[in-house]
Amino acid sequence: MIKNILAATLCVLVIGPLHGADISYHFIKEIPIGGDMGWDYMVIDAQGRHLYASHYSRYEVIDLDKDAVIGAITNTPGCHGFTFASDLKRGFTSNGQESKSSIIDLESLKTLSKVAVTGEKPDSIVYEPKNQEVYTFNGKGHNVTVYKANSGDVTATIPLPGKPEFVQLDADAGMIYVNIEDKNEIAVINTQTHQIVNTWPVAPGEAPGSMAIDLVNHRLFIGCDNKTMVVMDSTNGKVITSVPIGEGVDATVFDPVNQLIFSACGKDGVCVIVHEDDPDHYTTVQTLATAHSARTIAVDPTTHKIYLSSGEGDKNSAPSGQKFRILVYGL
Repeated sequence: MIKNILAATLCVLVIGPLHGADISYHFIKEIPIGGDMGWDYMVIDAQGRHLYASHYSRYEVIDLDKDAVIGAITNTPGCHGFTFASDLKRGFTSNGQESKSSIIDLESLKTLSKVAVTGEKPDSIVYEPKNQEVYTFNGKGHNVTVYKANSGDVTATIPLPGKPEFVQLDADAGMIYVNIEDKNEIAVINTQTHQIVNTWPVAPGEAPGSMAIDLVNHRLFIGCDNKTMVVMDSTNGKVITSVPIGEGVDATVFDPVNQLIFSACGKDGVCVIVHEDDPDHYTTVQTLATAHSARTIAVDPTTHKIYLSSGEGDKNSAPSGQKFRILVYGL
């Protein structure tokens, strides 16, 4: 009886949400990949148990249960972002060097077709499931290309007030939020009308470069170049508070189970972990040493592991002789 009680207690401790004081991440392993090439965003398909990591002209596909590379999506020159449609079993890439987006069969990892975007250097990308549309945010073109996920037909081009950097979707609200990096603001796009309906300043933040979202509490977590994470109400643009982070943030992710926000700060070589105590109050619970250049991150909401891309190089590439890899940390 005592053993059964102890086992049940341990199960509760493992699967239950953690409080801020309980947080302590540590290094688990390195997933070696190799190559001294550039990289950018990572995306996790928690249901499919895959991590997609951009790697210059390809996306490495990693099995989350084995923490090992199992394949690759190729012929994606200058790739930045990746998004997927579970309902269609398709993935979508942003290929910055050729100003195209690839449509991928997720089962075979083969390219089905490519869509020419209406602005140069597509970067961030998101799939909107209600209309089954893909949005590519084109950095040099200062606009958005919207196309049908099934056919690749372009349905809209949305002009932006400046350079887009990172996006988040609230499908229920019908809104997409995008950082306008050179204007220090967030632009809000209505997914039904394909129109910008609001622009919100991020002060005291400057040059917003990353973003995560709490869909339940309607909060945006915006990583900025002045070592600040801004917390914003996604319903009205009100800045709730700001939290100090490290230098060189390029990706921010949110774990809704443990209510943790992770900011990957590549120049300082740290990941700053902040706990959402409630929608209006936030506590920094750990500054985790990672690696210089580890600036992009993904979190597995099932295991709560975090994954960071690194090559120990500068912002865009690893120096000659050093290897691209994925660093894995867990509780």
